[in-house]
Order: sequence, then structure tokens, then C-alpha cells
Amino acid sequence: MKLTNRFVASATATIVAACVAGSAMAADIYVIGGKPDDPFWSRVKKGAEDAGVVAESQGGSVTWLGPQNYDNLGPDAAELIRQAIDQGADAIVGPDWVPEAMDPAFEAVVEAGIPLVIYNAGGLEAADKLGALNYVGAVDYKSGYAAGEYQGNAGNLNGACVNTLPGAANIEAFCDGFNAGIESVGGTGSVLQLPATSFGDATAVAQAVRAHLLQNPEINALFAIGDADTNAAVSGIQQAGKSGEVSICGMNFNESILANIQAGTQACAIDQQGYQQGFFAVSILNNYVNYGVTIPTREILTGPGIIDASNVELVIEGVKAGAR
Repeated sequence: MKLTNRFVASATATIVAACVAGSAMAADIYVIGGKPDDPFWSRVKKGAEDAGVVAESQGGSVTWLGPQNYDNLGPDAAELIRQAIDQGADAIVGPDWVPEAMDPAFEAVVEAGIPLVIYNAGGLEAADKLGALNYVGAVDYKSGYAAGEYQGNAGNLNGACVNTLPGAANIEAFCDGFNAGIESVGGTGSVLQLPATSFGDATAVAQAVRAHLLQNPEINALFAIGDADTNAAVSGIQQAGKSGEVSICGMNFNESILANIQAGTQACAIDQQGYQQGFFAVSILNNYVNYGVTIPTREILTGPGIIDASNVELVIEGVKAGAR
């Protein structure tokens, strides 16, 4: 396992500080994430807060910091990271969405001796580069690849990835992976790139998908990068009169996505298990700050998993039980 010098220095400093204190420290953990009203990020937030129950029982806390919108994602997220440092965070969790904007802020975290876990975006590569303890999440490229491969194997060989957050590293990786996956089984991939203001805007996404399908009648497979955009893309397919002709898979799921799969209007959902991302990341840091406990598996994968007609009923039961 190759660790950066900064990681070793910060880890040593934290352990020494804990030993000097002579007892467990209360961990005030700051979590950088998406908008709380974003369906996917609300599940990540719940996972972080559920893990925070243990931190709170030990005198610590979990604080969620998310942007108001995604229009200026990288700089806004970097400012939230710096805000966490300024507010005295004992540990920080964050996604490396836009490395060129966010990495200097993450580097400031490590230089300040604050333990860091990268989650959701960036992968182990980002964790290694920044000197983080672990990476928790799916590998974005592999998630997209799984969708492309699935579509291609089903005979849908001309695909387009609907990118509503251009410039975000994880979203670009989703689309790159999708194109590679469909090409691996003899298909062709492309990207429908929309402005970031369209993310979560059902009308804008549906209209763009409708227009793109009418202008490119050869496309028979789509991939959307989030559950809200997937629902909008389903609507766009219907508006274009292409129901049954254009297959769609999307990242993440909610009740309406599961209903789409049951009804046959959506082929599959790629599940990265957002709840687990928040829960594991906070748990790792709480145990590290309090007890110096480390996880030898530095890349902790929460996906990708595929939900389709073959297992959607089981997933629905998991949702009812509160486990999905």
C-alpha cells in the first residue's frame, strides 16, 4: 500500500495527539455533499447522520455542508471545505467532484493535520493523491461502463449519455464509462451535453432529450446521471414518440424509478448505494479520531449494482424494510 508523505505525517500527528490526550477524543466530523433536497444526496446525508448517532453518543457531532445549487460546483465546494477547516473540524469527508478547483482545499485539510476521507467521486486515485485515509463509493467509470455494457448486450447499440453537470469529474467519468461499455460490445456511444442549470430541471431535460432523439433517430439507448434526470429523460422519450424504441438506464433510484422499471419504461438503474457512502465514511473517521482504528482496505466500494426487471421486486422489499 503506497501512502503519501503528507498522509503519513497527518496520521502520525493525529494518533500522537490522541495518545497525549489519554482518552478518546470527541469527533466533530464535517461532511461535504450535495444539496440536501437532491434525492440521491438526501440518502447519503441520512447515512452520514445515522453514523453520527454513535459520534454524538461519544460527545462528537456530524455537520453537513452542501451547496445551494450546482451552478458553480467546484469553487463552491472548495469554499465549503475551507469553511469546515475554519470551524474546527476534527475530520472531513468530501467528494472530489472538480479536482482543479477542489484539490487545493483538500490539500489544506491534510496540511492542517485533519483526517480526510474522499467519498462518492474521485476514487482511490484521488485519495492517494490527496493523502486521504480511504475512498468510499462506487467507481464512477465502472458505473457508467456497467450501464453501457448492459444496454449493448440487450441489443441497444447506439447510445447517448445525458450530461447535465459538464465539468464535474464524476459525471464525465459516468459518460466516459458508458461510451466505453457500449463500445465494448460493438456499439457506439456519444454525449448529449447540457448546461449545469438543467440538472434536476425536468422540463429542460425532457425537451432536450426529445429534440436530440428526433434529430438523431439512430439512437436507441440513453444513460442519465441521476434519478431526477432519468425520470425527465423517460418523459422526453415519450414526447418524442419513441417509447419502446429507446431504452434508458440511469444512475441511482427512487420509488418512481422502481415504478418505471416495473412498468417497462426504464431498463435498469445503476445503484451506488448512497446511504452506505455516508454511513461508512463517517464511521471510519469517527473510529479513527477516537481510537486510531484504520481500515486496511482503502478502496471501499459501494457499487455498481444493476437493478432491472429481474430483481426490482426484491429491491422494493428492501426499500420497505428501510435497507435500500
